[in-house]
Amino acid sequence: QVQLVESGGGLVQSGGSLRLSCAASGRIYHINAMGWYRQVPANKRELVASITGAGSTQYADSVKGRFTISRDNANNTLFLQMNCLKPEDTAVYYCNADVRSTLMSLSYRGYWGQGTQVTVSS
Repeated sequence: QVQLVESGGGLVQSGGSLRLSCAASGRIYHINAMGWYRQVPANKRELVASITGAGSTQYADSVKGRFTISRDNANNTLFLQMNCLKPEDTAVYYCNADVRSTLMSLSYRGYWGQGTQVTVSS
């Protein structure tokens, strides 16, 4: 019903920048909170940054001052600008969105994208 597609990952040198995008499509009436998470093998998925429907943002301590989350509500798109990248930022990055599918829906449901690989070389 709802698809999230991430793009923008890749290989970058330490100190470099990448911009991730997440496009939401399908049966969407309203999107509330959205967020970026990341995961490395054998570790739990961790929150990187989140943004509410009103635009309030929250960041993990490890990325504060380097990453910026933003959204385009008109196009149901989420972004993550990543600057001053470090090797420890290497992970698969996932997009998450809380979606209300129709006007008649009474609740929001969380959806995940398939992930995009970010690799930072030292």
